[in-house]
Amino acid sequence: MPFDLDMIAAYYKSLPAKVEAARKMLGRPMTLAEKILYTHLHEESPLQEYKKGKDYVFFAPDRVAMQDATAQMALLQFMVAGRDKVAVPSTVHCDHLIQAKVGADEDLAIANDVNAEVYDFLTSVSNKYGIGFWKPGAGIIHQIVLENYAFPGGMMIGTDSHTPNGAGLGMIAIGVGGADAVDVMAGMPWELKMPKLIGIKLTGKLSGWTSSKDVILKVAGILTVKGGTGAIVEYFGEGAESLSCTGKGTIGNMGAEIGATTSTFGYDESMSRYLRATDRAEIADMADKVAEHLTGDAECYAHPEKYFDQVIEIDLSTLEPHINGPYTPDRAWPISEFAAAVKEHDFPPVLEVGLIGSCTNSSYEDLDRAASLARQAKAKNLKVKSEFTVTPGSEQIRYTVERDGILEAFEEIGGVVLANACGPCIGQWARHTDDPNRANSIITSFNRNFAKRNDGNAATRAFVASPELVTAMAISGSMTFNPLTDTLTNENGEQVKLDPPTGVELPPKGFAVEDAGFIAPMEDGSGVNVSVDPNSDRIQLLTPFKPITQNQVQDMRVLIKAKGKCTTDHISMAGPWLTYRGHLENISQNCYIGAINYFNDQANKVLNAETGEYGPVPDTALYYRNNGIGSVIFGEENLGEGSSREHAAMEPRFLGVHAVIVKSFARIHETNLKKQGMLALTFVNPADYEKVRQDDKVSIIDFDSMAPGKNLTVVLDHADGTQDRFEVAHTYNQAQIGWVKAGSALNQIKEELAK
Repeated sequence: MPFDLDMIAAYYKSLPAKVEAARKMLGRPMTLAEKILYTHLHEESPLQEYKKGKDYVFFAPDRVAMQDATAQMALLQFMVAGRDKVAVPSTVHCDHLIQAKVGADEDLAIANDVNAEVYDFLTSVSNKYGIGFWKPGAGIIHQIVLENYAFPGGMMIGTDSHTPNGAGLGMIAIGVGGADAVDVMAGMPWELKMPKLIGIKLTGKLSGWTSSKDVILKVAGILTVKGGTGAIVEYFGEGAESLSCTGKGTIGNMGAEIGATTSTFGYDESMSRYLRATDRAEIADMADKVAEHLTGDAECYAHPEKYFDQVIEIDLSTLEPHINGPYTPDRAWPISEFAAAVKEHDFPPVLEVGLIGSCTNSSYEDLDRAASLARQAKAKNLKVKSEFTVTPGSEQIRYTVERDGILEAFEEIGGVVLANACGPCIGQWARHTDDPNRANSIITSFNRNFAKRNDGNAATRAFVASPELVTAMAISGSMTFNPLTDTLTNENGEQVKLDPPTGVELPPKGFAVEDAGFIAPMEDGSGVNVSVDPNSDRIQLLTPFKPITQNQVQDMRVLIKAKGKCTTDHISMAGPWLTYRGHLENISQNCYIGAINYFNDQANKVLNAETGEYGPVPDTALYYRNNGIGSVIFGEENLGEGSSREHAAMEPRFLGVHAVIVKSFARIHETNLKKQGMLALTFVNPADYEKVRQDDKVSIIDFDSMAPGKNLTVVLDHADGTQDRFEVAHTYNQAQIGWVKAGSALNQIKEELAK
């Protein structure tokens, strides 16, 4: 029986009239993204045309999903919001806290023991507030959502940046911070600036070595890590329709790497097939009846330049397989150019590890195509030259591919099957290495490859490719191998060539599973006691933040002037720090420790301008806070790109940082800062970044008169007695200024629910 059937049925029943009303109001054809957005308007945002990139709009998402690392803080916030039960269907997925070390069974057993306190907390709080719970080992949040909850035309938010995986089933699925999730679970409207629209027309059809992963790797190379910021990417055309549902999910998933709000595809036969294969025929039948409303109007796709802010066209028939990296997912190399790039840039030529799976590429089709290469390797007497790991996306996928001999094919060439969890993709990897600081190369089918992300080693060159290409490269052991053209020497000394991978979209025998891992909440959780040990170092109840005042933003100290790329991994790294995701005080000890200090090119070494000594960022921040001195952080472009983790905003807030001033923000991070009642500001003139000195006193002289659309003034009082002043811009509307005045959005929610 599908989840949320009544809710979905009601939505589809109302959909035709809502779309027609919106189309009539706009007076023109509509894209799919516009149809979903306008049919999910909250009652506080009336049906009217909203300006893209300018107007803030209230929406009413259909559901919320949270992974365990971010769910802890989200639910700690929800506990103080004043609600007895979540207002919309919500789920928790335990996928982030399982470290990959030996293999699935042993790693899962260790995780259940080590993380028992966290899992008990999440289980009890889910029971109390009516939240569905997916236990450890059940699978990765995005794969679980695609298999069970996503539906064409729906809108959901999730506390993970790769929530847009729901694009595979034609949703608008958006990654957010936990505070946004609290809004929706508390029954409040969810606010988003009306996104711009990027249309990507896909023509032709994939063949041979090229896969859906190569589409988004190509797009990342075109748009870069910030080219999609503030926009929804809508794919259309015959090429889009030719892709599998899970292939579409892969493309949507990695849309997070171009900064996109989300991505989506129109409803088609592949989605109908997938719904039926995953026991949701009722939903497919309902979607079929309103299919014309679950895709963009024909006129929009015939003349996309009239309806999209930017249009890109990609011919799938001529698209090459890509390998992207290192250190950033938008550094795109067609396979025909990659060997030369390895030599030119002196990338370590030996491939040490190939890793396939993850939330991005762990579908049946992905693993079946990769397994076809493993079978070839065995048949052609080849042995895998690199370490090789496989991460299934869910227990349903794992059980099915084990039944069908796919896992055996990997194991026969030396592959190690890891738990159904995020694992190495997010740094949960106890890597087998003789030197944790040695320069080396790895290739993954994951989505993100920032420095240190997978194994904590800044010298690891991590590259991203399709599961098929990763498998072929692992068989070769070489970074310069091109499976489209090159041969390999087998155990008999013969030259053999790998044939292009083959595989099927869906399991011929259907999906199967013994225990999917879902635990439904109690009907009445009012008697459930959510206890938190006050001496715990994993879970800590929250104390509401106090509002920032005019006096506090005078004579602030520069905590750090971050240089270059500064992602959420730099601001609040994952890996071993995932242990403290539910304990704000403890996890704040990793605040900005990975960011590079502009003044000395070192990480986690900043000047305490009061004492004249250098020390770690968190210690310096605490000194300022405990001595009644506010602090400010400066940064460059796209600050906070990457994860949705709101810890990257909550930690500096907890440590007494009042303002973050940068050249530009990544969308989710800017929102997270706003939600925590902080000032997220941008240089009107980016060159003003150069004026900041490490021993400055920084004041925002007109904070009390902050208003929408009105710039603020920053004054730098230099130690030599000179002064600089400049304007900074912000994107706060009146409601968001209210969050600052209340101390946080959560404080304001609690006040409103108490009325």
